[in-house]
Amino acid sequence: VLVLLVLVLLVLLVLLVVLVVLVVLVVLVVLVVLVVLVVVVVLFLFLVLVVVVAVVFVFRDHDISELLILQKMEGSCGSCVCDPVATSSINFSQTNQSQDTIVIRAESPKKVVRPKANHKSVNKGRRTTLQQQIPDDILHNDDLNRAIAQLPNNYNFEIHKTIWRLREKNATRVALQFPDGLLIFACPISDILQRFAKVETMIMGDVTYGACCVDDYSARALGADFLIHYGHSCLIPTTKTMIEMLYIFVDIQIDIKHFLETVRLNFEKGTKLALVSTIQFVATLQAVRDELEKDYDILIPRSHPLSPGEILGCTSPRVSDRDAIVYLGDGRFHLESIMIANSAVAAYRYDPYAKVFSQEGYDVDRMKATRKLVIDKASQARRFGLILGTLGRQGSVGVLDNLKAQLEKANKEWVVVMLSEIFPAKLQLMDDVDAWVQIACPRLSIDWGTAFSKPLLTPYELSVALSTVSWQEVYPMDFYASKDSLGPWTPNNTAHKAPRKSTPRTKPAAA
Repeated sequence: VLVLLVLVLLVLLVLLVVLVVLVVLVVLVVLVVLVVLVVVVVLFLFLVLVVVVAVVFVFRDHDISELLILQKMEGSCGSCVCDPVATSSINFSQTNQSQDTIVIRAESPKKVVRPKANHKSVNKGRRTTLQQQIPDDILHNDDLNRAIAQLPNNYNFEIHKTIWRLREKNATRVALQFPDGLLIFACPISDILQRFAKVETMIMGDVTYGACCVDDYSARALGADFLIHYGHSCLIPTTKTMIEMLYIFVDIQIDIKHFLETVRLNFEKGTKLALVSTIQFVATLQAVRDELEKDYDILIPRSHPLSPGEILGCTSPRVSDRDAIVYLGDGRFHLESIMIANSAVAAYRYDPYAKVFSQEGYDVDRMKATRKLVIDKASQARRFGLILGTLGRQGSVGVLDNLKAQLEKANKEWVVVMLSEIFPAKLQLMDDVDAWVQIACPRLSIDWGTAFSKPLLTPYELSVALSTVSWQEVYPMDFYASKDSLGPWTPNNTAHKAPRKSTPRTKPAAA
């Protein structure tokens, strides 16, 4: 029995040893597997990193527009070059790009070309004279030129001219006003002007929709003796501002070769084209005109006081005897203005950033039907609210006086409300007003009028509601026009040109 017990114990001991050995082996195997997995994962991540670096290296010089073009091509004909296709009209209040687009890919290599002045350039003589006037110690200042080189080389902020003007006017405190799209450059420009012009600068950060938002009143109230407005044209003459000011258009250089190739690919020779743009690309229109006139009948229309080819969201020229309008610029806000004024002419947009060319549509008939309903409703109103826009120089006292005279003649009640921005919730607080008329931006009524519970008219529409003028079948896009103004509902109409005492420019008291 004792022997058997000893044998059993020995067997159990052997089994225990075997079990321990097996456990140790399993643990070792698991550790080896884990190490192998870690090594595999590390190698995989390393390979991914190598691939990413290689892709970035390969594509770093490729224009990003190629990627945008590939995205645009999804669902289209599958080729990188397409013929023009007609697009359906979109809702008149929308500003999105139409769904069907004409996509053009430029041949490599691409080149960004500075627009060359030609004999038809309206600013050629002025620019040459200006360059001759700027002192050499500004033009050839190495430190200044190195600082300017930090800004995008295809954006012309006219730093040399700005410094020269600030010195010439002995400016001490300068207000800088930018639209939102250029605010990214506000701080670098401010630093450059403070260092090289020896001035104190202030960046005005309030919203700036256009040249109508020039805010010389606020600049003067803040103690500024000079205002620089970037990105818009001279809509408000510098002779009428409260302080000295300078407009910087910020001319933007684009790939002219691609634009020319795009036009030639999409239009047959002999086509009658009207070329328009925003102020940033007006110089480019002049630069390409001579080249395009070899194959096309080119017109660069003008609505005074704007520059030739320049259009605003509320002001565009009428064009006749044209087969198409080509708009050079991004977005649709400005383009829709000339589409409203010329609904019978096909409109195309060339986006110089994405390098996409598209045919655009706008439902003008639906827009006019909507506005007629609003006008008819407002004609029954008893009390009108007259909104004088206070965002910069949007409001016009001359237009306000004209509207008040019309309402008095029609035996209507009215109240004047001053607003910098107009929102439905704000107007709903004044429920005793039956209809509103805003002297700020006509497109606010056209694009967003249906969002308001009470009729929101433009000055022109109030004149129609009061039967002062008849309904225009071609809806007027003449808000800032002078020669082409159709009535006193516009600030630059001759009815408002009565001589007034000029307000003397005085330097604000030192803070």
